[in-house]
Amino acid sequence: MKIKFAKGKQREFLKLILEKLNCPSLRELSNRININYSTIKNYYIERRFLGEELFDTLCILAGLNKNNFNYNPVEDNFGQIKGGRKSRR
Repeated sequence: MKIKFAKGKQREFLKLILEKLNCPSLRELSNRININYSTIKNYYIERRFLGEELFDTLCILAGLNKNNFNYNPVEDNFGQIKGGRKSRR
């Protein structure tokens, strides 16, 4: 499952996580939770949705209640295009 925030809210969530964990930058956060920096940056600029497992982990590390955030869970295949060719008959 993926976590879909309203526009701009995912960045606010990550800023709050940085503040709670006393991380000065995204690079420091990526080192602490052992996730690639470019992946964290894609989450920060809202190019990708957060994974549910990562969302839960960040909430636990920062001591936040995940029910306080307004988000919608979406399926893993959200936004994918169905593959294959359409045949004309």
